[in-house]
Amino acid sequence: MSPAAAASGAGDRLGAWCGWVLVGVAAATPAFAWLAPKGFATLVALGGLLTLPAIRIGDEDRPSLIALFGALIWAAASTTWSPFTAKSFEQSTVAKLALELPLYWSLACGARRATPALQARAGQVLAWGFSAFAAILLAETLTGGQLYQSLRAVAYPSDPMRPDVAQAKLGHATFVMTALMPIAFVGAPARLRLWLGLLMAGGAAAAAIAFGSDAPVIALIVAPLVGLAAWRWPRATPRALAGTAAALFLLAPAVVWAVRRVFDYDAIAAAIPLSYAERMGYWSHAVDFIAQHPLRGWGLDASRTFTPAIQLHPHDGPLQVWLELGVIGAIGAAAFWGVTLVRMSRPAADPAMAALSACSAVYLLFGAINFGMWQDWWLALGVLIVAFGALLRPSTQPSTLPPISE
Repeated sequence: MSPAAAASGAGDRLGAWCGWVLVGVAAATPAFAWLAPKGFATLVALGGLLTLPAIRIGDEDRPSLIALFGALIWAAASTTWSPFTAKSFEQSTVAKLALELPLYWSLACGARRATPALQARAGQVLAWGFSAFAAILLAETLTGGQLYQSLRAVAYPSDPMRPDVAQAKLGHATFVMTALMPIAFVGAPARLRLWLGLLMAGGAAAAAIAFGSDAPVIALIVAPLVGLAAWRWPRATPRALAGTAAALFLLAPAVVWAVRRVFDYDAIAAAIPLSYAERMGYWSHAVDFIAQHPLRGWGLDASRTFTPAIQLHPHDGPLQVWLELGVIGAIGAAAFWGVTLVRMSRPAADPAMAALSACSAVYLLFGAINFGMWQDWWLALGVLIVAFGALLRPSTQPSTLPPISE
């Protein structure tokens, strides 16, 4: 094979196969984000199944995977004392996690194995798809979500959706947009990157504000700040992010306990919007429950049994880990995030790592105030960040932001 053919990936059937799978996943992601975010688990699992021949465990992967496998084993053991009993596979978090771990890892490996040309193409497809999605969000903002409602009425003519429910779901879609937007921005064609980035940010901001999603608005500030920091200080920023993530998981109960001790917790809750006041209530109850079983926790999915003190989960990932898996689970989560983010440290500016740093910061932000730790779609979204980030590699590590694709 000639050097030119090798560079283009010609003759690499597995690389081509993985590349086209990732192109398909990239094309489907904006549609899922708009119409069915909970379908991400199916999308990622299917992509992982199709790329199973590419699955590998390299030396640099072992620390993260050891932390994940260890956490899975501990979570499975904790079901023996959990007050929640799964009555079906759909309710069994540990069974789903056991299947998701290899399939989700397979998709990340497939993204790394894809040929460079198809990695670039998948990145462009994602960028154009998210740009179109941003335009749709702008239209939804102007019409109050009528396009979404119309499509929903076509799919389910006997079950029309109320406007407020449709708007809440569109607000939910902005979480996906802002979580993946840094990668879509870097993957965009160089000559249009700025304009497409502005379109994506504008669409996400307009919809988030119009449909009452506060966290994505915060993310639109956090993401560029972290991304620029990772570009300016490529060695230190991922390490600082790793330390922050580890501290978040290790110290979450102590932070809530300290706020309760030092400040008037109830007065703070009374002064903020209702949704955040409810979260503060969940967090306070979670800390009280954690104090009863700090070492082993209450067991996987125990959060579901604490109604009405806690509705489904504490709406804080680190507190949920402490509540259900105890300090052992918290150490495992801190170890995973620590070793994973430290690996993103680079000696020189790297656009892929800058984008991944920004996405990781947003994912941690959302996990700390919004979603349940074990929600299938939420875990799948994290895997999409890893897989799409891999499409931007290998990096040339230049001194100024390069065109990722032309």
